[in-house]
Amino acid sequence: MTTEGRGLHTHVLDTLGLAITAGEYPQGGVLRTDEVAQRFDVSRTVVREVVRVLESMHLVESRRRVGVTVRPTEEWNVFDPRVIRWRLAGADRPRQLRSLTVLRSAVEPVAAGLAAVHATPEQCAALTEEALGMVATSRGQQLEGYLKHDIAFHRVVLNASGNEMFARLGDVVAEVLAGRTHHHVMFDDPDPAAVTLHVQVAEAVREGDAERAERLTREIAVGALQELDVLAP
Repeated sequence: MTTEGRGLHTHVLDTLGLAITAGEYPQGGVLRTDEVAQRFDVSRTVVREVVRVLESMHLVESRRRVGVTVRPTEEWNVFDPRVIRWRLAGADRPRQLRSLTVLRSAVEPVAAGLAAVHATPEQCAALTEEALGMVATSRGQQLEGYLKHDIAFHRVVLNASGNEMFARLGDVVAEVLAGRTHHHVMFDDPDPAAVTLHVQVAEAVREGDAERAERLTREIAVGALQELDVLAP
């Protein structure tokens, strides 16, 4: 596929994905592929490729003599990073953010405790580097720079846990953190206490203190939920 073709594919996919997750196409609603092709002025080949991606996310299914129908919400692959991104862009953002933050609060403290046991010296160094990067970008409204280090920090924790299931949640956490920033569900500067907690988690992991790493990470999660009470009630 050419660069232009990929661009069209992405545009159609994002537009339809946003519309479906926002409820513009209700459960059981039908997407007419010929109408989609006409609306976006793209070939039916592009539409078929987009539908295949949406099917892989369990957002739609193709039914003979019916067409492409929207599947019930409970069947969607809600862990797909693109589905998360689309849902965070919609009116249901506060509930989605809370749901994902509760998921993080259940997983990341345990992952941090495991990381204190299993992290390699290289992972400990990376964790410290990203925590210090968060400190360096935590003032002066440098939210994009802070986000980069924040995402990297949490990826290292999940990977260092040694649990491949936790590690696969790295993209999910990245979308949550990016969504908070890009949809302005953040203060102009991150909470200094939260920044300090990240530094302390890096120290606990490096020192092999699993109990402390888990407790501190749980404090981060609790703080994130409290921020949502204020910024996305």
